[in-house]
Amino acid sequence: MDSVANDNYRVMVCIPAYNVGKTIGKIIQEARKFADEVVIYDDGSVDNTAEMARLTGATTVLRGHKNKGYGAAMKALFEIAKEKKPDVMVTLDADAQHNPAEIPVVIRPIREAGFNIVIGSRFINSEDTRRVPRYRRVGINVINKLTRRVSFDHITDAQSGFRAFDARAISKINISEQGFAALTEILMKAKDNDLSITEVPVSMNYDVADPHTHNPVSHGVSVVYSVIQFITIRHPLACYGLPGIILFIIASLFINEALNHFVEKSYVSVPLILLSATSAIIAIILLVTGIMLYTVKTLLKGTWKYDQ
Repeated sequence: MDSVANDNYRVMVCIPAYNVGKTIGKIIQEARKFADEVVIYDDGSVDNTAEMARLTGATTVLRGHKNKGYGAAMKALFEIAKEKKPDVMVTLDADAQHNPAEIPVVIRPIREAGFNIVIGSRFINSEDTRRVPRYRRVGINVINKLTRRVSFDHITDAQSGFRAFDARAISKINISEQGFAALTEILMKAKDNDLSITEVPVSMNYDVADPHTHNPVSHGVSVVYSVIQFITIRHPLACYGLPGIILFIIASLFINEALNHFVEKSYVSVPLILLSATSAIIAIILLVTGIMLYTVKTLLKGTWKYDQ
């Protein structure tokens, strides 16, 4: 497929960009071969990213006033896609690590098999996997395991930004995370909306002059926090109510022990009383929180589904 502009199937390539003035031009020029539109969201770059995007043929260039993060850029791109209503939206990075020539590969399962979402994975072909630096493989593997617990159990590359979304996926997914946790959030919300997903092998170029990387520790922490947050919204009684009940039991054990001390030895155990009171207060807070979240979720079910 040298071009998708030769039929009625509209492809829009959306690229989040931050300080990638050196590479964005080449990415746009290559992407235009396979797309009807190329939309760039410049997330507050301090270099010439936006100018280069316009000069090299981007259809639309949006620019944020300050850097808010990958998720904020993706949110803006999804909003544009909702307005323009393409048949498929493709996202990829702007730092030349993704190969725009593989756009047809990522689109194909949507066109030919009717999938809603396709992920370009670095971990399907062993040769592509070996190219991934070892420290990244370890970190991504941890994130993959976490993501599989709350989304799709067959995902091999939950942190790949090279993805394709059909019209239904575009309409169903709303992003709230501002950082790279948005990649995991998309998969969790896709699962909750019963969207179908598959992966295709893609290559990844790590030999670039100025790769746009992010701190792996902060990235991992943000993803873990996002997963925990989503789980608590999904299962408020289990996440808050159950710990609350356990703490009530612990509080009753402490107070019972304090009463035994008083009856048998006429001794008032202040530490046991304080432990009992503290446990009871925390238990009440957890139980009330769980009940409130469960009530809100129940009331809004059907009209608002986990902010989607």
